[in-house]
Amino acid sequence: MADTLPPLSLYIHTPWCVRKCPYCDFNSHEPGSHGFTPKALPEDAYLKALLQDLDGDLALAAEREIQTIFIGGGTPSLLSPLFYDRLLTEIKRRLPFADDIEITLEANPGTTEQERFTGYRNAGINRLSLGIQSFQPAQLHALGRIHSGQEAVTAVTQARHAGFTNINIDLMHGLPEQTPELAMDDIEQALALAPQHLSWYQLTLEPNTAFHSNPPLLPEEEALWDIQDTGHQHLEQAGFERYEISAYATANHQSRHNLNYWQFGDYLGIGAGAHGKLSHIDQDKQWNIERRWKTRQPDAYLKRMDDLRGFVAGKQLITADELPLEFAMNALRLTEGVTLGTWTANTGQSHTLLLERLQSADKKGLLMQMPEKLRASPQGLLFLNELLALIGDD
Repeated sequence: MADTLPPLSLYIHTPWCVRKCPYCDFNSHEPGSHGFTPKALPEDAYLKALLQDLDGDLALAAEREIQTIFIGGGTPSLLSPLFYDRLLTEIKRRLPFADDIEITLEANPGTTEQERFTGYRNAGINRLSLGIQSFQPAQLHALGRIHSGQEAVTAVTQARHAGFTNINIDLMHGLPEQTPELAMDDIEQALALAPQHLSWYQLTLEPNTAFHSNPPLLPEEEALWDIQDTGHQHLEQAGFERYEISAYATANHQSRHNLNYWQFGDYLGIGAGAHGKLSHIDQDKQWNIERRWKTRQPDAYLKRMDDLRGFVAGKQLITADELPLEFAMNALRLTEGVTLGTWTANTGQSHTLLLERLQSADKKGLLMQMPEKLRASPQGLLFLNELLALIGDD
């Protein structure tokens, strides 16, 4: 049984967006719905709340080194460079940073300009994830995006001029009235901007979204398969390796923060609606793995500063019976899977507990026959939900 805790990351949530996109099921809120405006967000109050939130979790971190930080949303680029400079300075006073720490900020074209990008880079942010989704006017309009294709190109150019050398572009496919030709044109335009990473994922109609309530006209199944297969080949030919179901990277530019999630590492989560997962080894060398989540609504979150209950809205221990599925839901998204040693190192459990739950999926050909490794077969990647259902049922 492993006696060293997994790597530790930090997730920071920013809950505000200029406009709620009809496909989005993340914890994001238009500022006007909570009494704020995009130009007058409560930066000082939110900074104070985030640090107080982190202070409440410090005992769980046990002075472990932070390997990666991811600032997500919402639209984190609505907040100023000074906000992030102050925030990261204060976090570093509380927890040690790895020498090669990866710090990612999500940004949306239309909410940034050259000066902001430069300020973010000077604050210590060294990786950008730009939510472009498409370059096509009709698709951007259907998705409710506030930027144009040209503004997306300008944002990447500005980020480069600010000194960012590690940039991810988010692209979606299977969009309303999207043809395979339009989808490939999006990929071509993204590749022309020379990003180091591409997140290329299919639009899904999630519950509690406007699209779920009023579904748009999406491409037929045959067109979706054509888009996915052609796009995959195109990205690989351009030198991008698919290392996760919807993530492609050039050499040595995989998202280290997301890899920590997928390999079942630990992470603190601060901010409105943020989730965290923390492991603890007790005096009897027994592992306890806990998930916890924070108050979701931005105004309610800010009010928690004066509440003795703190910011935690709920928490749950992951039982040994739940661990195989929890682990597989993350690890099997990786195209190369993970070693069985990763299971032991990041759960503290023996291989037997995991292998017993893989038997049905193995018999159906959804797993690769690889000693000492857990990896989905090509068929398993295509039908990951079925694969996970079998692991959950065993």
